[in-house]
Amino acid sequence: MATKPPTGDPVQDAPQIDEVQHAAAGLPAVAHTLRVAQQQMGVRRTAQTLLKVNQKDGFDCPGCAWPEGDKRHTAEFCENGAKAVAEEATLRRVTPDFFAAHPVADLAARSGYWLGQQGRITQPVYLPEGADRYEAVTWERAFEIVAEELTALASPDEALFYTSGRTSNEAAFLLQLFAREFGTNNLPDCSNMCHESSGSALTETLGIGKGSVSLEDLHRADLIIVAGQNPGTNHPRMLSALEQAKSAGAKIISVNPLPEAGLERFKNPQTARGMLKGAALTDLFLQIRIGGDQALFRLLNKMIIEADGAVDDAFVAEHTHGYEAFARAARDADWDETLTATGLDRDTIEQALAMILASERTIVCWAMGLTQHKHSVPTIREVVNLLLLRGNIGRPGAGVCPVRGHSNVQGDRTMGIFERPAPAFLDALDQEFGITSPRHHGYDVVRSIQALRDGDAKVFFAMGGNFVGASPDTAVTEAAMRRARLTVHVSTKLNRSHAVTGTRALILPTLGRTDKDVQAGGKQFVTVEDSMGMVHSSRGNLTPASPHLLSEPAIVARLARAVLGPASTTPWEEFEKDYGTIRDRISRVVPGFEDFNTRVARPGGFTLPHAPRDERRFPTTTGKANFTAAPVEYPELPEGRLLLQTLRSHDQYNTTIYGLDDRYRGIKGGRRIVMVNPEDADALGLADGSYTDLVSEWKDGVERRAPGFRVVHYPTARGCAAAYYPETNVLVPLDATADTSNTPASKSVVVRFETASAPTPLSARSAV
Repeated sequence: MATKPPTGDPVQDAPQIDEVQHAAAGLPAVAHTLRVAQQQMGVRRTAQTLLKVNQKDGFDCPGCAWPEGDKRHTAEFCENGAKAVAEEATLRRVTPDFFAAHPVADLAARSGYWLGQQGRITQPVYLPEGADRYEAVTWERAFEIVAEELTALASPDEALFYTSGRTSNEAAFLLQLFAREFGTNNLPDCSNMCHESSGSALTETLGIGKGSVSLEDLHRADLIIVAGQNPGTNHPRMLSALEQAKSAGAKIISVNPLPEAGLERFKNPQTARGMLKGAALTDLFLQIRIGGDQALFRLLNKMIIEADGAVDDAFVAEHTHGYEAFARAARDADWDETLTATGLDRDTIEQALAMILASERTIVCWAMGLTQHKHSVPTIREVVNLLLLRGNIGRPGAGVCPVRGHSNVQGDRTMGIFERPAPAFLDALDQEFGITSPRHHGYDVVRSIQALRDGDAKVFFAMGGNFVGASPDTAVTEAAMRRARLTVHVSTKLNRSHAVTGTRALILPTLGRTDKDVQAGGKQFVTVEDSMGMVHSSRGNLTPASPHLLSEPAIVARLARAVLGPASTTPWEEFEKDYGTIRDRISRVVPGFEDFNTRVARPGGFTLPHAPRDERRFPTTTGKANFTAAPVEYPELPEGRLLLQTLRSHDQYNTTIYGLDDRYRGIKGGRRIVMVNPEDADALGLADGSYTDLVSEWKDGVERRAPGFRVVHYPTARGCAAAYYPETNVLVPLDATADTSNTPASKSVVVRFETASAPTPLSARSAV
């Protein structure tokens, strides 16, 4: 049966260290999934929900954006997806009595794990100016409060409308419509913090900021390169696709600073053989130094150019631009510099080259390990160069595969959640609704924090997510949020952002993916877009956690009516009653969504068009796929310092902490750990099991400290360290961002180590 939430925060600073695992999934994953599901939901509810996850007549997993094939398993979910469902479908409840018993100061002293374990929020709550705790408020009064603050602003650009990747297409479309009718393009979103670098690089080089492959392409590939990604924890269902590709003869190269169990061996729980033995996945592991990927791909490109007959000359001549300038830069690639930048040896790089040359169909997959560095955009452009050289764009079994995180982060961007919208999108929006959208660019995440800090933004509205927990430079971010006049969070559960408030604050509880959504027009469904451009429906099947919950589209529609008043001719009330009317409008504004309602009614939905993939047409400024030739960059370390990457444990998804274990890495019962290569640890005098403060170094000279981390000797790449976020977000300077994309550089933080005699109590540091 379901269990009650913890009353106190468990100790998180004294983990047990066990053997590192060399295989992912299998029986331990099944057992852990069932245990967590039963604790949150009980036996009956577990079956009621998990059998509907990712089914054609069910709901989309609120976790990652990995696609489903046409043929679905009965259990079409992974361990972390089941945890996400269990936390949303939990029987635990956060009522107004909870808020009466817990002042905001108490919530701020709790860990993110404790907050998330309390359960679903059941009623809207309000923190008045000067009050020390939230109190129940009616929906009508809540919308009045938001309207009071928004209409009192000197400019619409003093408002920020943030979107999390869980938000449905329908809600995202309404939110951006409301924001633009209100008068601002301040639409930061979680993509600003993750794959913005991918979108920037791919738009410039291929003309569309999305991946170019389908699930079937992965199954047909000769070679799959997985760079800067840990699918075993972050996208576990991807392992099934890699297993199928391997069974068809594909080779896999893994490029990562840490060895990851999921890329070593996958024990597929769908088959008896998989459970017992599993399948080896990686054929060649390149344990690269953090930030050395651009140098690696540049050298590989040099060697491809120099190899007889290796370049697809016909493709390059017909479909690309800028080859000669790129080739000149590639020929200058230096072996010694590359070995320094990557930490690899010559033989390993030459093995990778041989596998690339032997492949007719190559896919490169990547995630945050490539996107969160200063030079992330040129790194991803270098990946595109490698694929263009061999004609691996617009060919079955080949292409680019940026693996998105949250389940509809790509769909939200497609719906117009973007601070720098294309003029054509705004033209279509204005024509459809008879409004005049602002044309000047708005704020992304980093610039939003800066605007709050500087007093240029005064109202913060978040559609889901944990903005404070996800953002960099924790102390700066929290101080900035506290300067706001009003902070508003549309949420299902508690997180750190609810404890870091403006002068006034609201929490507006909403339906989740698992909940039935019944409006005046009948039972509704929403839609999402997965990481490969497939759009499909999502229908919850559970009675909502409370009769006081509103859906995300309903919240936006009612807010718009309260703020814009009768002057708005947009049919907000109609949109709330029947989401099909929203999709009708989307079909006339967003390319690729023509006849939206009819097409999404088909089981499995439909695939959006992708010109480079479908017809080798490249909607770039040159009309062709663009080779690029940026100078090679990589982080350089001062003596006695290491390069830190922030990452997830196996018991978390983004900033949601499901538990305190990292099973595959052998860490149990704690999160404040730092993984250091034993040779580096020996040189720095860091004994295994000792405690240290992590202090980041940045050109502004500001000390950023994360105290009380246990040292774990771990086989990281030399010169590199790793620790979990959001605990280490405090170390990432707000101004340390990727060129072009402005994504926080959370994967390459220069740190020094200062001895700490013992763990630091939670109350003495910033809670996460």
